[in-house]
Amino acid sequence: MFDQKFITNAMARSAEDSLDRRRLFRAAGAAGIGGAVALLSATSAAADGDHDDDRDGPSDAAILNFALNLEYLEAEFYLRAVTGVGLADSLTDGKGKKGGVTGGSQVPFTAGSLIQKYAVEIAADEEAHVRFLRSALGKAAVARPPIDLDASFTAAALAAGLITAGQTFSPFTDETSFLLGAFIFEDVGVTAYKGAAPFIDNKTYLEAAAGILAVEAYHAGIIRTTMYARDLQAPAQAISDARDSLDGTTDLDQGIGTAQVANLVPADANALAFSRTPAQVLNIAYLTAESVKSGGFFPDGVNGKLNRSGGS
Repeated sequence: MFDQKFITNAMARSAEDSLDRRRLFRAAGAAGIGGAVALLSATSAAADGDHDDDRDGPSDAAILNFALNLEYLEAEFYLRAVTGVGLADSLTDGKGKKGGVTGGSQVPFTAGSLIQKYAVEIAADEEAHVRFLRSALGKAAVARPPIDLDASFTAAALAAGLITAGQTFSPFTDETSFLLGAFIFEDVGVTAYKGAAPFIDNKTYLEAAAGILAVEAYHAGIIRTTMYARDLQAPAQAISDARDSLDGTTDLDQGIGTAQVANLVPADANALAFSRTPAQVLNIAYLTAESVKSGGFFPDGVNGKLNRSGGS
């Protein structure tokens, strides 16, 4: 749940002018902190309604809901890898089609291994992101859509050339496979939040999104560094190339380097992380270069207004 400071800042940013701000705070004061959360949620819900015609981009709530879909995916992946069990049912309901999760099991980590410790911490972070975004969105939050953690990984591995036709791949088989599966997600999450940042109007929500982006970047750094230490440069480059083949004509994605030169921070010439649009992110999540509304890790698509991948 939000603390008082976050609620106060969000309401201040949401008001159009000083008069609106005073009225909003008076209403919140009369209702108490519970009422303030309700007011804040109502603001988000209204933003996710049919009022986008006068905007140059999607509403803040539409962006946060898009992010929530991705956090559902990451949380389910990591939680199942470390515990064998995914999100609690209370964290999966909302607007749109609610679905179950196919696949996913506890990884047989080496007892006390660093990779297991990393995975446990990341799983807790991703679950916290789901809780936070659902709290921020209130009644506007979308449900967890159907998620595939089985056939989708085989399709991704086949596209990257890690396996051949007729073979299967599961990131839950061992520690190395787990790292490869995590690598598919982590860099994409960083670029998704950076790409969404210019469209977020509410500065408090922007600050929160920046906070999540930073955590996702830490996660990506952990995965990339661990893969480099285990000499997984070749499969990492294959996954990077596969992502690049899906998200458009630009060649932005980067592997983790070579045995001689590390590339643990994927950045441009100015040392800036690159961005992906929601459509490009969905190209990777749906495992297609075409313009579609479902596929891959989301067999029935994601919930919310931002649900179509980009065309090739």
